[in-house]
Amino acid sequence: MADVEARFRLMDAFPGYRQIISLGSPPVEALGHAARARDLARVANDAMAEWVEQYPDRFAGFVAALPLNDPDASLTEATRAYETLGALGVQLFSSVNSQPLDAPELLSIIDHTARAHRAIWLHPVRPMARPDYPGEAVSKFDMWWAFGWPYETSLAMARLVFSGIFDRWPDLVVIAHHAGGIVPMLEGRLAAGLDQLGTRTAPEHEEAIRTPLRERPVDAFRRFHADTASFGSHAAIACAMDFFGIDRVLFATDIPFGPEGGAQLLRDTIQAIDKLPITEQQRRAILVTNAQRILGI
Repeated sequence: MADVEARFRLMDAFPGYRQIISLGSPPVEALGHAARARDLARVANDAMAEWVEQYPDRFAGFVAALPLNDPDASLTEATRAYETLGALGVQLFSSVNSQPLDAPELLSIIDHTARAHRAIWLHPVRPMARPDYPGEAVSKFDMWWAFGWPYETSLAMARLVFSGIFDRWPDLVVIAHHAGGIVPMLEGRLAAGLDQLGTRTAPEHEEAIRTPLRERPVDAFRRFHADTASFGSHAAIACAMDFFGIDRVLFATDIPFGPEGGAQLLRDTIQAIDKLPITEQQRRAILVTNAQRILGI
């Protein structure tokens, strides 16, 4: 993550490959109090902007980190990142210290991003320390990551949908990591199932289904974008492409994580895309031109 020369050696194995860089997990707000998070976000954004400026042939841009445990400071840092550093957008995690993204103070950050015509990268977060069953101390067998992260991504997407965010900002770009979590595979439940929203809810819990959403839920879910970071899964990428549409799918791989410093994920993801029954123009859209159009690079 920090050794730029090692990164270049990996990239050289894939001619024509450029990156849009962002911080890895954990989010800065999980690393300390608000003042510490503010300092970490500022240092990170300055460093990423410096990489982009020094190596434009390697890095097409960067995604700003925000101290999300301080919403006011997040607005200030986002403005600085956009106007001074040239950030393409911001990274939000699926929850902020276990608080949902549709909390009013967090929705204000999303509104600010939409007004600035920048994108949001949505990354999951769920710790091993959150057990899967009562009476257990931790989540076993990496299930907090293998199943938990796609679920957390999808849950955050749902909370944003039912907050009415796309009613207010129909052109807002929110890129859901890992091919959109489990959302593309649940099309039927999101369509016919959520068309019956409220029929499963007892009257005393009516507040739990109150929403300003004006369009059909499944149509709002289709407004997200998704990346191809799926550990090289042909099926996951094909499912995301079918649900969101080819014009809303962007190439990504989770580098530098994974085997071989991420090289295996990069190679496997390219091979998975090559197997898709799509035209060369559509393949190029996923690999190149969607990002150029959506992010203005």
